Amino acid sequence: MDDLFLYKIIILYMLDRIDEYTLTNTQLANFLQAHGYKNNFNMHESLSGMIESGFISVTTIRDTQHYKITDAGEEALFYFENRLPDSIKKDILEYFRKERINLKKESEIYADYYPNENEEYTVECVIKERKDTLMDLKFTVPTRGLAVSICDNWRAKSTEVYNYLINELVSANPDAEHTDPDTMIDPEGSTE
Repeated sequence: MDDLFLYKIIILYMLDRIDEYTLTNTQLANFLQAHGYKNNFNMHESLSGMIESGFISVTTIRDTQHYKITDAGEEALFYFENRLPDSIKKDILEYFRKERINLKKESEIYADYYPNENEEYTVECVIKERKDTLMDLKFTVPTRGLAVSICDNWRAKSTEVYNYLINELVSANPDAEHTDPDTMIDPEGSTE
């Protein structure tokens, strides 16, 4: 089997099996290198070709590309998945099992910033749970340094910020019917 073809099928299979999340260059490269596929050129060439062909979509968040399989990619995988050895499929599923929490955090809790028309920076901090957005917070800061600092700290502080906002907003109207704030859902999956 041609190396480039193998890389494409591996990548499509990975994106298909992790379908509720996205995968980054680093996550793909980590798997490939850990399993003896050390040619980064083949990985990048495979990704470029599949983006051009419409088999995968790419979103850039803070200079990191996040890849997701498209309907066309799922169709292509349907026709060629049987050419991927079972041993590689098992390796992929084991990698996902071991890395599930890291993959989830990378895909579901993220922040980005961009310059706005006021010569300041808009920061967007997001928490998702599968395909639902739990929080999408946007605000403006005066400098790029502040924007970078907020984005760098978002993953570590996101649960605390989310719970604080929910508790503050719920407690602002004590007469309204609502869920007890002490039982709020933690965006990382556990109840408080």
